Amino acid sequence: MRIGNKSFDLSNKCYIMGILNITPDSFSDGGKWNSVEAAKCHVLNMIQDGASIIDVGGESTRPGHKKISVNEEIERVVPIIEMIKKNFDIPVSIDSYKSQVVNEALKAGADMVNDIWGFKYDIKVAELTAKYQKPCCLMHNRKESVYENFLEDVKNDIDESIEIAKKAGVEDDKIILDPGVGFGKTYEQNLTIINYIDCLKKWGYPILLGTSRKSVIGKTLNLPLDQRAEGTIATTVIGVVRGVTFFRVHDVKENIRAVKMTKAILDTYNK
Repeated sequence: MRIGNKSFDLSNKCYIMGILNITPDSFSDGGKWNSVEAAKCHVLNMIQDGASIIDVGGESTRPGHKKISVNEEIERVVPIIEMIKKNFDIPVSIDSYKSQVVNEALKAGADMVNDIWGFKYDIKVAELTAKYQKPCCLMHNRKESVYENFLEDVKNDIDESIEIAKKAGVEDDKIILDPGVGFGKTYEQNLTIINYIDCLKKWGYPILLGTSRKSVIGKTLNLPLDQRAEGTIATTVIGVVRGVTFFRVHDVKENIRAVKMTKAILDTYNK
């Protein structure tokens, strides 16, 4: 798979997507990277720590988050994307489900679309992704955590997102799937989808896991946001074992070390 000017080995390697939230109210790091200079320093640190992609978001998606206008979101993300593309040689993902934001982000140089609604909120996002011939990450999401058969329903929901993508013209080699930990799921369902994340392999697309510092970790360990690194790493290790390719995290260095160690053990076993 190619993202930007980089090739990603989906068969043999795992990659870290570093999170860059340009928001005052994100659940974990809201307000830290709002200025261009602060964001630039953080991007440099994440690259030095081993990030392969930077995911830029301008609106918090935490439970109970405050929605912002399209223009405000554009004003937050576009200067940051332009700064990254000017100063660093790394693919940039735009974390948005709104077509107006995605369009401006792609024009600014974003290399990938990360849609937390899997193209179901705004179908024009799928059309833009196809128009610009960019890769996308389709995340599973629901407004309510009500299921008849949890895993089967999740797969059916993802089927719908894939169908939207393909009807819009998105090519198979440009699709990544995300089970949506923390979105439209109960605590137990979040644990279940992490454990059974390999059920998403049925389509043959690479999988992205995003659990970083989320409430499922906080509830399990009874820890605040700034003490959830180890819990996140545990989910990353499970992901590597289950065949996940991409990991979206805040703590790049710690997670990439966990990935490398886990891969070393698994690769020795598979020789």
